[in-house]
Amino acid sequence: MTSTEQRISKPWSRLGDVVIYALGQLRTVMKIYPGIMHLLIFWGVIFQVIGTAIKIMQMGLFVPFTWPLFSGPGYIIYELIMDLAGVAILLGVVMAMIRRFIIRPDYMENSWDDIYALILLACIPLVGFFTEGLRILAWNPLFAGWSPIGNWVALLLRKTALSPSAAASIHSYIFILHVILGLLLAASIPFTKLRHMIFTPIHIFMKSDRPSGELETIPDIMDVEVLGTSTINEFSSVNLLAFDSCLQCGRCEEVCPATNSGLAYSPRTLLLMLRENMASVLITPEKDSKNELQSQLLEEEFLWSCTTCGHCLDVCPAFIRPPEQVIDIRRAQVLMTGNVPKTIGETLRNFERQGNPWGMPAQNRMSWADGLDVRVLSPGDKVDALYFVGCAGSFDDRNQKVTRAFIEILNKLKVDYGVLGDAELCCGETARRMGNEYLFQVAAEENIGIFSEIQFQKIITLCPHGLNTIKNEYPTFGGDFQVQHAVEFLAELLPGLKFQDSGTRDLGKLTFHDSCYLGRYNNVYTQPRDLLKKANLSPLEMKNNKQESFCCGGGGGAMWLETAADTRINQHRLQQALDIEADTITTACPYCLIMFDDALRSKGLADEIEVLDIIEILNQSLV
Repeated sequence: MTSTEQRISKPWSRLGDVVIYALGQLRTVMKIYPGIMHLLIFWGVIFQVIGTAIKIMQMGLFVPFTWPLFSGPGYIIYELIMDLAGVAILLGVVMAMIRRFIIRPDYMENSWDDIYALILLACIPLVGFFTEGLRILAWNPLFAGWSPIGNWVALLLRKTALSPSAAASIHSYIFILHVILGLLLAASIPFTKLRHMIFTPIHIFMKSDRPSGELETIPDIMDVEVLGTSTINEFSSVNLLAFDSCLQCGRCEEVCPATNSGLAYSPRTLLLMLRENMASVLITPEKDSKNELQSQLLEEEFLWSCTTCGHCLDVCPAFIRPPEQVIDIRRAQVLMTGNVPKTIGETLRNFERQGNPWGMPAQNRMSWADGLDVRVLSPGDKVDALYFVGCAGSFDDRNQKVTRAFIEILNKLKVDYGVLGDAELCCGETARRMGNEYLFQVAAEENIGIFSEIQFQKIITLCPHGLNTIKNEYPTFGGDFQVQHAVEFLAELLPGLKFQDSGTRDLGKLTFHDSCYLGRYNNVYTQPRDLLKKANLSPLEMKNNKQESFCCGGGGGAMWLETAADTRINQHRLQQALDIEADTITTACPYCLIMFDDALRSKGLADEIEVLDIIEILNQSLV
């Protein structure tokens, strides 16, 4: 898909990102050991390259001039920096070897270019130190002590009875070898993983400035002949750049819920396969068949296992967005070929026929409201808060209880609110993540039209998926509204909220699960915990919490996908709750609620552990 984004706007801000994330390596150092390792190698190479270029000009090698740039104190500092840079590279290489062969993480893979790059990186400073030792032995410069490693090498060479004149004769040849090794390193960049040294800073400069929760839109969708990507040359140039920018560090794979649950999908594998496709086209462009994506990319267990949880986006040092490539391929499968899993196809047909993934008729949208005092808004009405119930809250039996609980809270607090009733439509999020961009755009435009007929200050919703869609994706279509999740709305009222002194009924050990779309995409972490604390509850934290939360397995359309019991992501997340002996699991997302209920039933624990939405707990506690 051709990108319509302006990837070179705000150039100074983008250059700042390059300084912070490419030169400063801010994301890389978030993991301390590999971060320090990478910093040592990166900055060591930078200083060695600059220093060697200066030395070439000073000696007049390969250039028709000499340029004595440094002398006196400046030369002393130069020599010291060159030695320290060489030491930094060697330390980094040693750390890399230890990490790859002694303390190797499960997600790390070794290949020939890994070993080749490390050996070459080690040889360059080693030969450099030998060159410096020969220079010191041959000419005994006044400030030799400022090149500590070179001086030490010179002392060792003296013990071999090598004469200064012999050292002078050898020096130029060894220095030329040093330069050749540097040139070999440069020549190797396009053919090894070292390519990221060039492409990653460029990709960081050109990274999307869209919110991480917003997918790229297909403009003028009715006039576009090719929807999504089914061949490698249909990817945008920025996406192709991303494939070469991948460091192959495995950080995305380390946090991917699908990979960690034993499913075939891996964001790193996705990027590597796409790069292989791209390379085959570049090498043999005349063979059109090479444009076709590898068959593994289109397999059901691979393509449809990404839950779009967004964790890979947060940890990628190159700011690559693997879920977007997944969605692009899904778009082609859904809109061009119709090659989709059975349950995904059924869900999309539900959407086409009834306007929601549950396949329920619109007149059933208010079935949850029986016996409740709820104001249903009409065009022209004015209200402080528009409560967008969402499909799960309207049609799913379990989540209808949560919807009723929130209505009771709003009524207790005497909030001026209303709902759209049968006029409410699905936000379209599920259709979009499944790849049906057309259905999403129709839903977005219709919803924006409906919202515009009501006068309100903000939209409140219980669904993080609806929150993310209306807040981050509707503005592209002209729908710029203030949107809050219910916990954000209640957290603003926290100073005035009154809770029962005894708190809620005994919930035992309570833990809170962070929804991906509420937390990772919209940075809502403290508010639910503050509300629970105000209700005299102290939730325990699971192993993966807040920014590191592990997906429930329901996002990206995966809630409607059939998977084998031993690879269900929700069971892996449930196990983390079992590990801390939780009696009650609470969340703030209808999808998460459904997925935890399903996991408990699968394990036969539905009668032992309770799953509640945080709204249900707060409703029981509020006076």
